[in-house]
Amino acid sequence: MNTKVKIVDKENLDMGIVEEAGKVIKEGGLVAFPTETVYGLGANALNPDAVKKIFEAKGRPQDNPLIVHISDIEDIKELVVDVPKIAKKLMKKFWPGPMTIILPKSQVIPDITSASLPSIGIRMPSNIIARELIRTSKVPIAAPSANISGRPSPTDVERCIEDLNGKVDFILGGDMCEVGVESTIIDCTVNPACVLRPGGITLEALKEIDDSIYIDPAVMKKPDKNLRPKAPGMKYRHYAPKAPLKIVKGDLKKTIEKINEMVQNYIGENKVVGILATDETKDFYKNGLVISLGSRNNMISISKNLFETLRSFDDKNVDIIIAEAFDENGIGTAVMNRLNKSAGFDIIMV
Repeated sequence: MNTKVKIVDKENLDMGIVEEAGKVIKEGGLVAFPTETVYGLGANALNPDAVKKIFEAKGRPQDNPLIVHISDIEDIKELVVDVPKIAKKLMKKFWPGPMTIILPKSQVIPDITSASLPSIGIRMPSNIIARELIRTSKVPIAAPSANISGRPSPTDVERCIEDLNGKVDFILGGDMCEVGVESTIIDCTVNPACVLRPGGITLEALKEIDDSIYIDPAVMKKPDKNLRPKAPGMKYRHYAPKAPLKIVKGDLKKTIEKINEMVQNYIGENKVVGILATDETKDFYKNGLVISLGSRNNMISISKNLFETLRSFDDKNVDIIIAEAFDENGIGTAVMNRLNKSAGFDIIMV
């Protein structure tokens, strides 16, 4: 397949290019495009043949449901059969933005889009390129992250090209994504509403709307092999670099000591070691390839840099990656959710 790649500037949007990409969606093709979270790989959510192409291009398991993206809140009416009061409150506060709401689906949503579940996740992105693409395509767009399934999600267009060139019809490029981790997914088919994937909208922010909202305890644990995922990212190993990743968790001083010990052991085995550190700790590591995610005092920056940093270790062909852990509060919950899955829950406590 010959993939067309075009870049647009969100500050001076070339609508001719966006409309060209929208036509590809409308005619059943695949388009990678930027959102505020990560780049997405989109197809007409109501066209089963088009949606099937997403799974084929990514190598994605078909029991992993997709998220449907809309450009206007009115678009939700034909897609779902009920919008509970809590969902309306969340939409009013956080849409457009990095939040997906799971609702009971209508009959227009094909089973392949929802993985045969009775519900569907709906999101209205805040990225203007994404919303204009949806608007000009005149259909809701089903879109997981624009990467080979299991790899770290792409936050810039070069990574989309790296994974999907020759596998999709069109790559619509823009700026690097602002949030850097996928949307918060909240299930509003249950009461109280339940977070199935932490993301850019934190639990603390959600509780300001309804204090009974909670995170499903299974989210931060290794998933059961028989789990039927209700939301993307619940069952399978995700966000993984090519090299095995291990997380060291506990007191920061002991973490640094343990990582240095592990690095020496791996170097003794002639392995190239990558260390996922922070600005506060990077100088304590004298061996290995050290990359800082940023300051621990700026978890938003760490979230933004996470996936690109994991891919940077791939570029350096390291044999093993050792990562520091982070506090699981605020957006740190989302960061640790992604790190845990990247590591296949290989966590060393100190």
